[in-house]
Amino acid sequence: MTVHTKDQPVSLARRVVRSRPPFSIMVAFSFVAAVLVISVVGQALAGSANIQDLASVANPASGDHWLGTDRLGRDVLARVFAGTRTAVIGPLIIASSGLVLSSIFGIAAGYIGGGLDSTIMRTVDFFIALPGLLVAIVAVSVLGGGYGMAIIVLSIFNVQGDIRIVRGAAIEQKGLPYIEALRSLGVKRLRIMWRHMLPNVSPVLVADFAIDFALSLVALAGLSFLGLGSQPGTPEWGGMLAVNQAILFSNPLASLAPGFAIILLAVSVNLIGDWLYDKYTAPDRVRN
Repeated sequence: MTVHTKDQPVSLARRVVRSRPPFSIMVAFSFVAAVLVISVVGQALAGSANIQDLASVANPASGDHWLGTDRLGRDVLARVFAGTRTAVIGPLIIASSGLVLSSIFGIAAGYIGGGLDSTIMRTVDFFIALPGLLVAIVAVSVLGGGYGMAIIVLSIFNVQGDIRIVRGAAIEQKGLPYIEALRSLGVKRLRIMWRHMLPNVSPVLVADFAIDFALSLVALAGLSFLGLGSQPGTPEWGGMLAVNQAILFSNPLASLAPGFAIILLAVSVNLIGDWLYDKYTAPDRVRN
């Protein structure tokens, strides 16, 4: 016989409250969503990023220019909005490549082991020993290619740490009872890895994706700051930081706005990744 008590609706309400993300995570989600929307419709919202107003050069914020103008009379807000597309696409490509490659090589190395594991991990150790950002600076400087070359080089040197982390998670899963049960039932190796093991290491992949995105955002902004990103004149947050240093005292927002945008986007993505990892990682949370 089922007994209904007055406390039952209260406990259910508490569960609903606990399932809600913290306020900081909601703010982070809102900011990332706003950046994604601006990256698509930013030019329609703020106008062209290259229109010059020669009567308003390096002016502070005003009703006509909410973040002021740069030293060529271009609207800073329009250029920050236009730079969101570059700020999102590059890190997204780098983080996505890390997600895919670390899933393939990390799970294969952790589950299969043996010679394959040794080969993959020695290759990983070799690339980890190389300074990825320095190699990217040299490659972009010598070979050219600008922003595209920077993405390629950072994608190559970004995935090594991810493979090592995913391999460790795969080794941990390999020793769990559900893997032994699948083996005893004669389930094929590839099905075990991609159908059963992959969902259980997905929280690690999500956390790695968030970290890779944030680090790639900062690295690409740093290369752009050094003049190794897109072509001169292209609205890019790192390049705006460098170019607008000369008018820091006449219009500080010209440099501070893209700088804050980089920081807020990197922090927001990291917060979301950490929250998702904590939410979906638990000792008893194993999917079979």
